[in-house]
Amino acid sequence: MPHPKEEKTVVLVKPDGVKRGLVGEVIHRIEQRGLKIIALKMVAPDIEHIRKHYPNTEGWMRGMGEKTLDTYRTYGKDAIKELGTDDPLEIGKMVASWNLDYLMSGPTVAIVVQGIHSIAMVRKIVGSTAPYKADMGTIRGDYSVDSQILANDERRALHNIVHASGDESEAAHEIKHWFKTEEIHAYKRAEEDIMF
Repeated sequence: MPHPKEEKTVVLVKPDGVKRGLVGEVIHRIEQRGLKIIALKMVAPDIEHIRKHYPNTEGWMRGMGEKTLDTYRTYGKDAIKELGTDDPLEIGKMVASWNLDYLMSGPTVAIVVQGIHSIAMVRKIVGSTAPYKADMGTIRGDYSVDSQILANDERRALHNIVHASGDESEAAHEIKHWFKTEEIHAYKRAEEDIMF
């Protein structure tokens, strides 16, 4: 287990966040919290790179399908009528395809963030995956109002500005996937001696 100050996570400012000029705001909120940006780049990933970002296992696909079915049940919609199936795996594949299209729609800014509880802290900063559920004061809560039901109706990915690693194993995979070792930097922020 790494030293608590050295926990790392990945943040992606997705194409909608880049196109809306929110890269600086995302970085500002991360740094304002006392977390450190140790790698940063803008990329236009190809389809294979994006595919490898996700687990793409049957369980992962099925889980996305189940979430979509839950959304349809919540709003009283018929998945078979709307999507042509109620098979969670098939629906998960559809959602994955929409995510690929979304992440290829423009450049993405990839960031490695380091600091105490960086994974949990960044997830608090970005807010709930569903922007309409995100608290005000979070990136998604302040800058997006999209919802799963609207995205599903329009056969597209949820526009939620950023991605943040969900746990340590996901963060480790994503750091290696998006960055070469030499692109990640070590330095001390001026206030580290005061804050910790």
